[in-house]
Amino acid sequence: MPTAPAPGSEPVEPAPSAERRVSRRVAAIASSATMAADARAKALRATGRPVISFAAGEPDSPTADHVVEAAVRAARDPAMHRYTPVGGLPQLREAIVAKTLRDSGLTAQPTDVLVTAGGKQAVAQALAALLDPGDEVLLPTPHWTTYPEAIRLAGGVPVPVVADEASGYLVSVGQLEAARTPRTKLLLFCSPANPTGAVHPREEVAEIGRWALAAGLWVVTDEIYEHLTYDGTTAPSLPALVPEVQPRCVVVNGVAKAYAMTGWRVGWLIGPADVVAGATALQSHSAGHVSNVAQAAAVAALSGDQSSVVELRATLDRRRRTVVRMLREIPGIACPEPQGAFYVYPSVTALLGRAIAGRTAASSAELAELLLELAQVAVVPGEAFGTPGYLRLSYALGDDDLVEGVRRMQQLLGSAG
Repeated sequence: MPTAPAPGSEPVEPAPSAERRVSRRVAAIASSATMAADARAKALRATGRPVISFAAGEPDSPTADHVVEAAVRAARDPAMHRYTPVGGLPQLREAIVAKTLRDSGLTAQPTDVLVTAGGKQAVAQALAALLDPGDEVLLPTPHWTTYPEAIRLAGGVPVPVVADEASGYLVSVGQLEAARTPRTKLLLFCSPANPTGAVHPREEVAEIGRWALAAGLWVVTDEIYEHLTYDGTTAPSLPALVPEVQPRCVVVNGVAKAYAMTGWRVGWLIGPADVVAGATALQSHSAGHVSNVAQAAAVAALSGDQSSVVELRATLDRRRRTVVRMLREIPGIACPEPQGAFYVYPSVTALLGRAIAGRTAASSAELAELLLELAQVAVVPGEAFGTPGYLRLSYALGDDDLVEGVRRMQQLLGSAG
């Protein structure tokens, strides 16, 4: 009998006589760690355990009433009961163009837009349209869990470019240039960033854009958190600052975060006509078009009253200050203050190897397990984002749960020694 691999080792190819039932490409994919952690927390709550989850990246507030009402009207319209264009409802593509000009100053045409089932699909299809096997993608790290998997599925090779809290989790042009090789095809850029909440200043975004242009690279820029910034910080769009990049740039966005519409599954990509055409052809053979009802809701979100976005940002700002203050009270945790999104990404390296309620954690993944088991608090370890030694906490949950969850962490970790 073959020996089972040690935990953490590379998977062992099955014996020649064994049937491999899943393709190598799919078998190599790691499931989303954030969604898995949240699902586990919900499953434990269903059994009666009072688990508080900081795992999910979604606001706890409901979608705005006028958006829901637009969806109800659409559901009652027989025209919405039929197939519509793969690229998206014309009125939504027009609303996306208008919103993009309004919010970032970037000019586009409706034909430059593809509406997708959330920002995740937009990222995957942009990469599939741009990458050939072996193409390298520069990936500022810590990175969202989906990015490297989407790169690999498209045949590309993710090249992490790591930044830590010393730089505010911001990669520099010097780091990017040092990681570039003749096989580098693309830079995947996200600011404000998940999981760190880091926001590149305007001058740095422009510098990165000019560097990518001079290097002849493509840029995919994920702007899903553009409206969620604090303390006067702004998140400028890279191709708006460096318009010359636009012919080699794809912008990814969606309604999920700022409009509290994670479950509606509406995102989009904006890019050059040939790339959009390729991504649209791909979508025509996979998802087809996004739900018409959800698209009608997105039109209302983008074109209607924007006060819910302002209110959400104020609520998140209050929670941001609370979670940072409380985490900094825990000895051994170093918690930079994020300037965007709705995550904190504290370093927990000082807690590793220390006694915690008679137990020890050798890694941030083990520490996350201890927090779930002993404090009934769900967090996502830094291993999921390419940098062990950290934890990601979303502060988009309710105020009472947020305070209680961090209080439990304080009680468990405060006596670590």
